Amino acid sequence: MRALDDIVVLDLSRVLAGPWCTQNLADLGATVIKVEKPGAGDDTRSWGPIFLKDPKTGERGDAAYYLAANRGKLSITVDMASPEGQAIIRDLAKQADVVIENYKLGGLKKYGLDYESLKVINPRLVYCSITGFGQTGPYASRAGYDFLIQGMGGLMSVTGERDDLPGGGPQKAGVALADVMTGLYATIAILAALNQRHRSGEGQYIDMALLDVQVSTLANQALYYLVSGQVPVRMGNGHAAIVPYQSFPTADGHVIIAVGNDYQFGKLAEELGHPEWKTDPRFATNIERLNNRALVVSAIEAETRKRTMDDLIAALEKRQVPCGPINTIDKVFADPHVKARGLQKTVPHTQQGEVPSVASPLRLSASPVAYDRGPPLLGEHTDQVLRERLGFDDARLQELRQKGVI
Repeated sequence: MRALDDIVVLDLSRVLAGPWCTQNLADLGATVIKVEKPGAGDDTRSWGPIFLKDPKTGERGDAAYYLAANRGKLSITVDMASPEGQAIIRDLAKQADVVIENYKLGGLKKYGLDYESLKVINPRLVYCSITGFGQTGPYASRAGYDFLIQGMGGLMSVTGERDDLPGGGPQKAGVALADVMTGLYATIAILAALNQRHRSGEGQYIDMALLDVQVSTLANQALYYLVSGQVPVRMGNGHAAIVPYQSFPTADGHVIIAVGNDYQFGKLAEELGHPEWKTDPRFATNIERLNNRALVVSAIEAETRKRTMDDLIAALEKRQVPCGPINTIDKVFADPHVKARGLQKTVPHTQQGEVPSVASPLRLSASPVAYDRGPPLLGEHTDQVLRERLGFDDARLQELRQKGVI
């Protein structure tokens, strides 16, 4: 038994934020029916340059980008621009517990697939709309993309090297964090709404916006500003409130040293051959290390450059000083701890038999995540879903297919 194996999700979303949410729900056991456009499907199916290849024919399959966010779902193709397609989606919504969509503001109202329309036929429905800027406000009608949101939401202002150093300037995160975090918050909101429904018997509407999520997840950086009135700036790998808490050069690479308190700094000082730093008033406390950041960092760098990366990490780990390497992705999956935690998986796939996947971090002892279904081919389950859920027979399916509805 899995946590959500009694929940049916109708997924009208595409690209990343919505599919990331519905993949979470699928991992937890929900039946996720992904509705895609006939002949094209989710945009990310063609977002290369990395694609699956059929092992027998060598033909190009879906992009790795699509595979990353669509594990565990059923794919059906329906033309929602057609009246018959709209009717199919409405009939599926009658049976669903959750609908999630990420169309532009009001985009589904013209099809009768908005919340106000669907709650009439299913008052228990939890309906989640994901947009760039939300359902209200002066930007509500704008399209929102992760890169744009990282910039507008402040993340790029605190990400990247300092402006006065080579390579300085704003940088986006290497992963589409605004999308991923929005998918996570959408998951949380949906689970909360389902729990509320257990008590009230009624569904509700969720307005989830990428910009809202990005601003909310500025976390300590936002509070630095709100408390002090000072605008945080880019600090490269440095930390605004802790020193040393950054990367340092070694003889053959870089090491992250993340000292969280004065005791750990003392252990670092001992390992670097400078026990006197523990009592030096410029080094002894974090407040003084902040006031003398450049001096402290240069003094540490002078010593770390003399050591190899592996030697320094091993020595600091023995002294329980938090540290670690800056791994490339291949080294991440070769890491013994990542292997021990089972974070690299293979999942079933119709085209290739099995394809690689990254395991969910969700670990529930009584209702474990199962990886019994991989990312689907486009429209792979159309006939199955329409037969089982709507009672369509062969003649009806053939008729709809001839019309281009499915």
